Amino acid sequence: MTLDERPAPPTDPYAEAERRRAARALVRTPLLHADGHADDLALVRRHQRELVPMFADGLGYRLVVEPTLARLVKTGLHPDPTRGLRRRNGTPFTPRRYALLALTLAALTRARRQVMVDELVAGVRSAAADAGVQIDLDGITDRRALHSALTALVDLGVLSERDGDLEHWAERHTESLLDVHRDRLAVLVAAPLSTCETPEDVLAVPEVPSSAGGARIAVRRHLLERPVLSTGELSEEQAGWWRRNREREREWFARWFGLELEIRAEGALALDRDGELTDLTFPGAGSARHFALLLLGELTEAARGQDRDGAGGAWTPVAASTARSAADRVFRTWRRGLRKAHQADPDALWAEALAILAATGLVRDEGPTLLVHAAAARYAPRPELVTTAGPAGERSLFEEDA
Repeated sequence: MTLDERPAPPTDPYAEAERRRAARALVRTPLLHADGHADDLALVRRHQRELVPMFADGLGYRLVVEPTLARLVKTGLHPDPTRGLRRRNGTPFTPRRYALLALTLAALTRARRQVMVDELVAGVRSAAADAGVQIDLDGITDRRALHSALTALVDLGVLSERDGDLEHWAERHTESLLDVHRDRLAVLVAAPLSTCETPEDVLAVPEVPSSAGGARIAVRRHLLERPVLSTGELSEEQAGWWRRNREREREWFARWFGLELEIRAEGALALDRDGELTDLTFPGAGSARHFALLLLGELTEAARGQDRDGAGGAWTPVAASTARSAADRVFRTWRRGLRKAHQADPDALWAEALAILAATGLVRDEGPTLLVHAAAARYAPRPELVTTAGPAGERSLFEEDA
């Protein structure tokens, strides 16, 4: 046996499992730090030798590993309004809150390692003046927007409250002493700000050249970040790479992330049996999500009818009027199982359900038509009425939530 014919050394299944856990932790939480993710950070540091080149070559993502943190710098696919920051009550950030967040980050670059919240407010005022942004931190609206920015940075681990009452600062002007974790602040922003001249530059996702594996990186990013892949939406180069390599990709995704690829004629679906690698649970709890799931079943049937007429492809158009009629049927059938606010306002329920389905990537709202993805059929439910334990024996599809 020659040297070239020697078998590869056996792999250590325990080490592979650890690397997979570390990679999944980074995808789930791109900023790991010692205060909140000590175990995951230890795994990343232990296996950084393999993880750094895997993320760089396989996904075009930069992994920064330091003694107290690990930061996966993900640039994403494109600007996505469905994946923005949210307040602690679940409502999405407004443009004003994003503006105050950016100003807060600018002020923190000049702040001490410990700072009183009122000192930080003064720094935000100064940063706003430098940027030519009009703010009124004496008014409750901007104070609440700034409070959302501060609590978001606390949740990310960039700030931590050492003493005081930050929770009620906006309404009660309470004092609070904050620790500024400058190492985490330095790696928080993914965009290369030194080369950005416009807001569009900050949001732009640079393309990876073909010579550096651009097609491979684009397809893998799509499956990891948005697990429904439609080959009809790939470029010619990307589609060609996918056709040649899709079977091998099963092994790559399973090895590094524990994901299963379901390959179909229209594309592929990346499945996580543990349900960890997502920020959006579907259907999840709540009557709006249950209503969205039931509506998806109706839309799938409508799309099948369209496809029999020869539409074909991953996306099938369904008239918005047809979709709304389907929603009205679902509402009439299952109204008693909905929360009271949804029972009283079917229009709001329709809008909320449509937003949920759009965020999952299964439906697109194109105005006069809805586009329904072929993968929606995978989630179409078979609802059954169940009898509750109540004395009147009411029938309900799901428990009414608050």
